Amino acid sequence: MPASAGPSDGGNDAMQLNRTHLPDLDARVAVPSYDPATLTPGIVHIGVGGFHRAHQAVYLDRLLNQGQAHDWAIIGLGLLPGDAAMRNALAPQDHLYTVTEKHPDGTLTPRVVGAMIDYLFAPDDPGAALALLVDPAVRIVSLTITEGGYHVDQASGELVVDAALAADLEPDATPATAFGYLVEALARRHTCGTPPFTVMSCDNIQGNGSLARRMITAYARLRDPGLADWIEAEVAFPNSMVDRITPVTTDAHRTALRDRFGLDDNWPVVCEPFLQWVLEDHFPSGRPAWSHAGVQLVDEVLPYELMKLRLLNASHQALAYLGHLAGYTYAHEAAQDPLFADFLLGYMEREATPTLEPVPGVDLDAYRHTLIERFANPEVRDTLARLAEFTSDRIPTFLLPVVHHALAHGGEFRRAALVVAAWARYAEGVDEQGRPIDVVDLRRDEVMTRAARNRDEPVAFLADLSLFGDLAEQPAFTAVYTEALASLHTIGARATLEHWV
Repeated sequence: MPASAGPSDGGNDAMQLNRTHLPDLDARVAVPSYDPATLTPGIVHIGVGGFHRAHQAVYLDRLLNQGQAHDWAIIGLGLLPGDAAMRNALAPQDHLYTVTEKHPDGTLTPRVVGAMIDYLFAPDDPGAALALLVDPAVRIVSLTITEGGYHVDQASGELVVDAALAADLEPDATPATAFGYLVEALARRHTCGTPPFTVMSCDNIQGNGSLARRMITAYARLRDPGLADWIEAEVAFPNSMVDRITPVTTDAHRTALRDRFGLDDNWPVVCEPFLQWVLEDHFPSGRPAWSHAGVQLVDEVLPYELMKLRLLNASHQALAYLGHLAGYTYAHEAAQDPLFADFLLGYMEREATPTLEPVPGVDLDAYRHTLIERFANPEVRDTLARLAEFTSDRIPTFLLPVVHHALAHGGEFRRAALVVAAWARYAEGVDEQGRPIDVVDLRRDEVMTRAARNRDEPVAFLADLSLFGDLAEQPAFTAVYTEALASLHTIGARATLEHWV
């Protein structure tokens, strides 16, 4: 479609996204001012998904459009069987993809991002993946491997050596896990005298860099204590706080891009306009000039991390379970309901905020209200089902620290207890109308088995020490939790919210 043309009338004349077609795209689609073919890699990213492509890669794209960071391009690395789909989607379009910001008024602002110049699917050629990680040009390896990818026991904080990690620890094993690849690559760098890369976690975990350091070093120690000592001393693991709501890409998003802008993208990304990245400035091997792209480089990330995890992420958990049980499908539907908005604001102000230290440069009252506005954006259409996935990794990280703080300091936790009870009710696998709920969790069977006992043994769900610690032995909490669970069973989520606080 010529740059001067209007929207496509049905997508039949839509152009496939690739480097050749960039000059001819609809003028409303922003395209790179740089030539992606001239970039050289400096970053390998493990776990390429929608969030990484809407967040870290966007910041790098901003720098590239300023004429900077041309030796910091990203090469994606997929390790899981499902990652082959990303390889298949990106390769035909020269690893370009579209990020479309969806504004509350319905405005769409698409941009083609060229910051990723290649993508390797490690199972195709593990040797090539390791060679990439050992290449001295690669100075940062970044991660979005989800909370579960760090193999940590939530209660003890110790490394969990599951079957996959155990297999990677076998002598002369070909790596399969992120930890296996990282440690093998670092071992080879150590042996040949190549400086280590920085490991940059971008997952929604408190102290994500510190956790990555502890778990990766613990894994390395099982393989070679000397190597573990070197990693602990020489490898940087900066902490970060990342924030942008990025729903799962659907065929409707592809169709909208095709019909409105005449562009065929195999795997576009949609997201909200809001974007934030707070990053600890600890990169011994160098980094892009991220501050020029809007990244907040700080000495201490923790205040920003806790703000986001305990306000945004924990509130998402409240929306997910209570909203689904009340009959909503999308986050914006629940957030636009004054009953839910008041509940979330009450939780954030009276329960979560008292657990936070001052956050430099942030007005927390304005931030809380901004979160409600972001959740209520009808164009993002983030599903509650997505927010409810992998809760065993999320509730212990996002919400339970608020509960433990309140118990220790005499604070409020009534709303947080209701959210935990709503998870237990949701995990029963059937909604208030008797329809099945697809519980998506790495510990699905364990969680649903405990939830099946909710009515006869109201505290059974809390009995897993690895998730809840000693909460089942805390009468102050169990009294409120069992009251909440009984109310959800008796009168349902909406009626419970109406009288709960």
